[in-house]
Amino acid sequence: MNWGRAKTILILSFLILNMILGFQMWSAKRSNQTEIAADASGTVEELNRVLRSKNIRITEDLPTDLPKMKVITVKFDENMKLDEEKPLKQPMTMTTILGKGVSKEVQARSEIPYFEMYQFDSATSKNGVYLFNQTYNKLPLFDVKVELYEHNGEITSYRQAYVEVESGVEQTEQKLIPAQLAVRSLVENYLSEGSIITDVRLGYHGQLYNSPTQPMFPHWRVTIDNGDIYYLQAFNGAVEPPQRGNDQPPFSTPEASKK
Repeated sequence: MNWGRAKTILILSFLILNMILGFQMWSAKRSNQTEIAADASGTVEELNRVLRSKNIRITEDLPTDLPKMKVITVKFDENMKLDEEKPLKQPMTMTTILGKGVSKEVQARSEIPYFEMYQFDSATSKNGVYLFNQTYNKLPLFDVKVELYEHNGEITSYRQAYVEVESGVEQTEQKLIPAQLAVRSLVENYLSEGSIITDVRLGYHGQLYNSPTQPMFPHWRVTIDNGDIYYLQAFNGAVEPPQRGNDQPPFSTPEASKK
């Protein structure tokens, strides 16, 4: 037997088999991507149809990223009492805080504890009160905030909530409903004709219970031009009654929220 020839045939056979398997995997992946693209296209078309039917418009592009997420559990820091407005020894300006060259290190050196862990929330900031959401995995915790108060062009005081995200709490990551689907449901069932959607953002939101430890679920937050804010649970699309931008429940520990 010509072992060299047999060896060559075996190697060629393995190469051909790998090429066939690779082509099958590529075809399956491409087919799946095509189906996903078709579903997404259909969802966008349906959303646009519903928007036109009620003369509702969206001022910004909707988020397209759709990560898998899980429920998290947070524990409020009892040392940060939100019923107390704290003065700053060294007033700041929003230009200093939000300037392009401002780094997290600069924010970390401010008087506000953990300030580098917060993200500016332009959608809910107004009338000299600037809101920053604490973040987790780069996503906002909508109920955990720093409020900065401006006086004569300077930030002179603040209120703050801060939480620790508990580790070791096993939760399974789940798929989220797309922003387009969530907004379509909101438009069809809740919004008045002529409304303007000014902001759609993914983050975590929860209801305050009489406990220092709180669960927070992924939510789509939708802000309307009249000041209404809707939270849509990103696993099942459940919608909470709207909150007014200036009348949101206090973000704090349960004890402070009952005052």
